[in-house]
This record gives sequence, structure tokens and C-alpha cells, in this order.
Amino acid sequence: MHTLLDNYDNSGFYRWVIVLAGVLGLFAALGLGRFSLGMMLPAMAEGVGMSYSQMGVVSTLNFCGYLAAVLVCGRLNRLLGARVLIFLALLLVGLSMALISCLDSYIGIVLLYCCTGVGTALANVPIMALISTWFEPGMRGRAAGICVMGNGLGLVFSGQLVPLLNEMAFGWRSSWLVLGWVVVVIAVVALLLIRNSPAEKRSTWLDSAKNSRKHQNYRVERAASGQPLHRKKAILHCGLLYFLFGFTYVIYVTFMVTFLVEERGYSEYGAGQLWALAGLFSLGSGPLFGYFSDRYGRKSALMVVFGLQACAYLLVGFSLPPVAIYASLVCYAIVAWSVPSIMAALVGDYVGAEGAAAAFGFVTFIFGIGQIAGPALAGGLAEKWGSFQPAFLAAAFCVALAGAFSAGLPGSSTGKEKG
Repeated sequence: MHTLLDNYDNSGFYRWVIVLAGVLGLFAALGLGRFSLGMMLPAMAEGVGMSYSQMGVVSTLNFCGYLAAVLVCGRLNRLLGARVLIFLALLLVGLSMALISCLDSYIGIVLLYCCTGVGTALANVPIMALISTWFEPGMRGRAAGICVMGNGLGLVFSGQLVPLLNEMAFGWRSSWLVLGWVVVVIAVVALLLIRNSPAEKRSTWLDSAKNSRKHQNYRVERAASGQPLHRKKAILHCGLLYFLFGFTYVIYVTFMVTFLVEERGYSEYGAGQLWALAGLFSLGSGPLFGYFSDRYGRKSALMVVFGLQACAYLLVGFSLPPVAIYASLVCYAIVAWSVPSIMAALVGDYVGAEGAAAAFGFVTFIFGIGQIAGPALAGGLAEKWGSFQPAFLAAAFCVALAGAFSAGLPGSSTGKEKG
């Protein structure tokens, strides 16, 4: 039986094709399916007549769908294989977004965007888990970091395109329709590129599910100490950190553009340009901190990341001069997509390639709970206080806790030591 490292050595160039497919998949599922919402929400809310609380519910129901899907993601991944599952998931994301453009009903929009959340989860988890299958521990942080560049590309793309689409005849509906069909096209591309493991590079898509089950007999990797990496306490610790990240980042991503437009006097176009610029700066965050975590340890990387995020939220949590907004966006962009890449690598370190999909699915489930709670709390606080600043301050406090808890991660050695 071949070992995982044998497959790493034989996979050669194609593992970077998997990374490219991962970038495209996350660009579609998260960059467009989730993170473009912040750009589209102000115009859509005005057109449909949503309150702050209702805006929060749109985001919250999306994450309810995300959370429900994570519960079955591991099983679907085993039955269908990552390749087919990612294709079907992206298809669901794209079609549900396109259908939103046809609706006037707030309830209908909420339900369809919940379906978008289902598809987002079913694409995101297997994409990140593929990194543990295709890459050895010493490369996982960097590979996962490159994948999550798709999120930043989504911010850049939507920040530039959505304001222009909103000026077209159908307004905000044009944005949902165009972005939805972009996701559908990417779903087809992902189907053509992705393979479930190095051993099935030449398989056809009809063989993907069968081969996925066949190649699940890879041995579980072990730590340098010789002990199994599947540590329940460590995975629970990861889940707590991922919860706090999910709870806090989603407040900023969902409501930052609305905050700039409604509280700081920016035009929608001006806020979109700033958000797109932040997305551009964020492109390097995943590879940078993925490499940092491979070289210096996952624990140290997470502590630095959470510290910078706390600064980002504090800078907009108080009524400071305009320069604070720019500083906040820079602090956020530098580390924007680093936590998912570090977490995917960290979970792979703990459980090995065989258990990566299930373990990452579990911590993503906990993460999803945080994503549900964040927008609901932020929308409620904004409704009560007439400002999103209290929500940003609450996010700063929670992410500072995450930085402190990161120091207690058990056995978080570097990828370099494992490679």
C-alpha cells in the first residue's frame, strides 16, 4: 500500500492544479456567494425596504444553511467524492444567487440566500480538506493560504463590479444575476480540474465517487513524537478559536460598507472602492501567514493574526478621524483570510489526511455557529444604538480573547518540523 508521502512525491505538478481549482472554488463559493453580500446589501435593502435587523437576518439565515450543510458534509464527501460534491455545491450557490434577482419578497430572498449558504459550506469544506490529501504537513499552510486568496479576489471583483451593475436598468438585481452565473461557470471549471486524490489524476468524473471510497485507506499520519495526531481536546480547542473568528469577522465583512455609507458619509461607489482596495491588499494574507505558520508554528501565527484583527475592529469602534478607517482596513486586509488557511493546516496536522474532511467539517460547524450569532447581534445592536460601533467593539473584545486562547493550543508544532 502506498503511503501518503509516496503520493505527495508522485503527484508533481498536478497538486498545484488542485490549488488553482481551490482558488476558483473559494472565489465562487465564499468570495461571491458570501463576501459580496456586503456590497450588494445597501442597495438591495433600500429596494426591498429592509431594516437593520432584517439585514442581519439575511446574513444569519445564510449561515443557518451553512451550518446545517456542514453536519452532512463529511458523509456526502465520502459518498460522492470531493470533485462531484464541489461541483454540485457551486451549482447550488450560483443558481440560488441568480434566482434572488427575480424576487421582490423579503422572505423569498432570505430562503434562497439560505440555500446559497448550504452550497457555500458543501464547497468550502472539501476544498480545504483536499489540501491535506495533496500536500505534506510542511507545505499545507502555504497551499491552503494560496487557496483562500479566492476570498480576497471575490472582494476585489465585487467591489469593482457591483456598483457598476447597480447603476444598470435592473439595479441590484443585475448584481445577483451576473455574479450567480459567474459561479455556475466556475462550477463547471472545477469539475474539469479537481481530482479526489493523487492516485486518481486520470479518472473521469463518473469514477470520482467510486475512487474516493477506494482511496480512503491511506494510513493516518502521526506526529513527530509518534503519537496519533487525532486529539479530541486539540480539535475542540480549534473549534473554540474558529468560533470566535467566525463570530467577529462576519460583523466586519457584512456591515463595513453599510457603516461607511450610512454613518461616515461615503458614497456607495467610494465605499466600494475602499472595500475593493482592502480586498486587493488581502490577497497576500493567506499565503503570508500560511508560510508563517509552516515556518514558526500555527500558535504564533494565530496570536499575531487575532491581535491585528482586534486593532482593525477597535479603529472603527470609536469615533476617530477618517485616517482610522484606512488603518482599520489595512489591519484587517493584512490578515483577512489567514485564519481559515492556518486552521485547515492545523487540523490536518492533528488528524492527518484521512480525517481532515471530518475534523475540518466539525470545526467549521462550530465556526458556523459564530457566523450565525455575529450578524444577528450586530444588527440588533445597530437597531438599538443607531450605530454599528458597539458591534465592532464587541468584536474587538472577542477576537482579543481568541488571541489569548491561541497561546494554549496543545502541541502546535510547525509544519517545518513535520515535513
